[in-house]
Amino acid sequence: MPPTHEHASATPAAEFWESRYAASDRIWSGRPNATLVDVASALRPGRALDLGCGEGADAIWLAQQGWHVTGIDISPSAIDRARSAALDAGLPSARASFLVQDLAEWQPVERYDLVTASFLQSPVALARGAVLRRAAAAVEPGGHVLVITHAAPPSWAAGHDVASHRFLSPEEELAELALDADLWVTELAELRRRVGTAPDGSPATLDDTVVLLRRH
Repeated sequence: MPPTHEHASATPAAEFWESRYAASDRIWSGRPNATLVDVASALRPGRALDLGCGEGADAIWLAQQGWHVTGIDISPSAIDRARSAALDAGLPSARASFLVQDLAEWQPVERYDLVTASFLQSPVALARGAVLRRAAAAVEPGGHVLVITHAAPPSWAAGHDVASHRFLSPEEELAELALDADLWVTELAELRRRVGTAPDGSPATLDDTVVLLRRH
């Protein structure tokens, strides 16, 4: 999802995201987030939950590494694409399942060894901290929460008005999560730079905040 706005639009989230996904055949590249791949590769597979899974690339990659994954997104079009991509990858629903759900109303009913949220940032209203805390409460002892967010505007946005966007530093991400320090250990809280491609095809850089916490 794109960066959070300080003053979120009043457009209902379900309407906004379904309109965005339905407007094109595919929004994302179909490749998993490289930072998620790097961090999660060191974790023992178990049950995983991907919040705001979009078209499913991260969840599918996790399932291919041995995780049993549930992906949740508010857009039916996104979930349809995720399910199709999982089938194309030869993954049964027992390994990679996908649900249409508004995270603002969602309550976990299972326990997880990993909760991931990659760019769970929205230009429409989203009680993001509350969503992440509910998910974290469903993590088993020894399990992890991995959150990856935009830390700064992309390099191609230089000179554009990005004042309405909220970019989270590692410290701000931890503060928004507000998890009990007696229950959680911070294993990563850092900035990472990745190389990308600007809309005009030129080389670009993007800065991300990466936070990994483990439950005692």
